[in-house]
Amino acid sequence: MNRNLWLLAVCQGLFLTNNVTFIAINGLVGLNLAPLGWMATLPVMGYVVGGALSTGIVARTQKRFGRKTSFQLGLVVAVLSALLCCYAAYSRNFWLLVAATVVAGYYNANAQLYRFAAAELALPAFREKAVSLVMAGGLIGAIAGPNLAAGTRSLTAVPFAGAYLALAGVALLAMGLLAFVQFPPPPAQHAASGGRPLGEIMRQPVFIVAAAAGALGFGVMNLLMAATPIAMQVCGLPFSDAALVLEWHVIGMFAPGFFTGHLIKRFGTLPIMAVGLALNMACVLVALSGVNLHQFLIALFLLGVGWNFLFTGSTTLALTAYRPEEKDKAQGALNFCVFAVLALSSLASGVLVTTQGWTLLNLGSLLPLGLTGAALAWLALRNRALRSA
Repeated sequence: MNRNLWLLAVCQGLFLTNNVTFIAINGLVGLNLAPLGWMATLPVMGYVVGGALSTGIVARTQKRFGRKTSFQLGLVVAVLSALLCCYAAYSRNFWLLVAATVVAGYYNANAQLYRFAAAELALPAFREKAVSLVMAGGLIGAIAGPNLAAGTRSLTAVPFAGAYLALAGVALLAMGLLAFVQFPPPPAQHAASGGRPLGEIMRQPVFIVAAAAGALGFGVMNLLMAATPIAMQVCGLPFSDAALVLEWHVIGMFAPGFFTGHLIKRFGTLPIMAVGLALNMACVLVALSGVNLHQFLIALFLLGVGWNFLFTGSTTLALTAYRPEEKDKAQGALNFCVFAVLALSSLASGVLVTTQGWTLLNLGSLLPLGLTGAALAWLALRNRALRSA
């Protein structure tokens, strides 16, 4: 564990500060500005749609300019898009807000590669722990994001416009820190060959399960998290309670990062991912039991820990599916799968919570969780059969 890893972990935390603040306020700002109530989470959806659309561009810039330059370009976009969101809030322009979040998706697509870059900053024997440590940097976002949203809500005459200005400052801080991170040069054969075709890489069972578990696990987390501030407002709970719930949710997402790598190293990737799936199931059961503050709090905390185990595990699993010279296109494909599911879950979140309610939203999340469980079981049985053979 070296200085570069710790700096990257802080950058991950600042990235999550941006994400958590967006989740906390975009749905509420959208609800205030949208022509129809079901459109409230379109700004949340715009963020992940922008990420999905940017994955190919990011893969090319990573390959051409390297990690550092590409990451810095993402932060420049983060500053500009935050300022555009602020102007959209001031001008009460809903569609400009959606467009600004689509632009911000470029930063999202860039920073989602921090976890893969972490594996390159450590010795091969410590890759799991390196990924886990950088993921743990999200604790900064867990504390800073909700408090930033709550503290800047009334900073200006327009609700939450000050939060967007603060996010521009957070991105500038990340740019300064990233300047001190030294990334290793790309492998020699990376320059000579792109490796296997992407289709061949994606047909591997390990890639299919890593992509499915990462995308579906992230999708369920986003489905429930994006709807929580709106559901709590409908239930008559104040925004301060929603900020508290989101804070503990993101703590659950990233606090386990300090030991998830050790657990994966000791017990294996698939068992830890299965525990994450079980925690997500427990989240749904708690959410269905009622709509008091403590039920929102416990459910979202369990959701966060379950997401950490699933997503860290899927990232570690994915590292075995491609060679160093194939990393840009393989990681781009993995992130595209995540963003595509996130886009769908962001739209479904607003539609379901405003038209069908919190209960049906949670029941609907059981389908992708069931598919994730089936994928994990399939790979585990396949690996057992290969070992027996």
